[in-house]
Amino acid sequence: MGNGGLPSRQTVNAVGGRKRAKDVGVGDRLWTVVGRQTVCTVVTGVATVKSRSLVDVTTDKAAFTADASLLLSSPDGWVHAAEAMDTVVEWTPARKLCRERLSLRPGYHFGYLIGATCADGTVGSTYVSLVVNDEAFADKYAEALESATGLVVRVQPVTRPSGYLGRDVPGFRVRPVCSYLADALRQYVGGDAHHLRQRFPRVVLRDIETFEGFLDGYAEGDGTRLRSMRGRVLVSANIPFLAELAKIIGARFTPRADGRTSQLIVADSWLRRGTFVPELHPVDLVEAEWVQVRAVRPRLAGGTKPFTLYSFRLEPHLSFLSNGHLVRTGW
Repeated sequence: MGNGGLPSRQTVNAVGGRKRAKDVGVGDRLWTVVGRQTVCTVVTGVATVKSRSLVDVTTDKAAFTADASLLLSSPDGWVHAAEAMDTVVEWTPARKLCRERLSLRPGYHFGYLIGATCADGTVGSTYVSLVVNDEAFADKYAEALESATGLVVRVQPVTRPSGYLGRDVPGFRVRPVCSYLADALRQYVGGDAHHLRQRFPRVVLRDIETFEGFLDGYAEGDGTRLRSMRGRVLVSANIPFLAELAKIIGARFTPRADGRTSQLIVADSWLRRGTFVPELHPVDLVEAEWVQVRAVRPRLAGGTKPFTLYSFRLEPHLSFLSNGHLVRTGW
């Protein structure tokens, strides 16, 4: 096999935008994936070689053309492009490479942010939004968001329709536009942030401080203090969500049989039951995923002119992205 290079017109994912392989030079910064997060690596050398054959690789997400010996990242290690049929390879959305990345900080505010969002928030494709009637709740949510993410946000007065009152009512909104945060929150709840389909975010179980923040945030949105005992009642129509939470706090939970909103009582003394067990889950967004290779087709050079292939020496990481796929040349 050759050196695993890319043909001149095949694009690579460089910092600042895509570049054709022939336009990449020493000193350019390319995107790569390390530990399922995207980072940068620097080109320290470029080499070329001629070849009369290539392969066109098509995955579930995109396609690219390369030398047959180009290395692709798979769960079993690096695999040659020519031998990648029916395997899965590592990929990340190229259009999201240039977005702002957050340094998420676990703790009480991190848990509060997740709990309040699970109860009353909306997670869009590029934003997170909380619209509530209580200004104090909005202020606390904004404080938690800034502390946990570093994003600077402000509380905005808004109006929204009330079906019960038949008129618009005043409210308060916190709406940071940040696709990284939106994707992270979807990751925490299993991929679907809809209130009836979201899973319990086990990332809040990393320590008791984070979990207490989660309980306070969720109760602020979908809960209330009890008068008959020292505790709170949480309400939701998402039965699996409440059932999993009940196991964590050692509480009894009997969902309603008619499919309507169920209740879970969280006594202030729940921690004494000894049922809380810390768990470690990724806090940072997992930016890479495995995608299926659907086709590997050979391509031969026409006439007498061979293909020119480009390979790169890189530091500190040897791999880089081409059309979002994690690859590595043989140099």
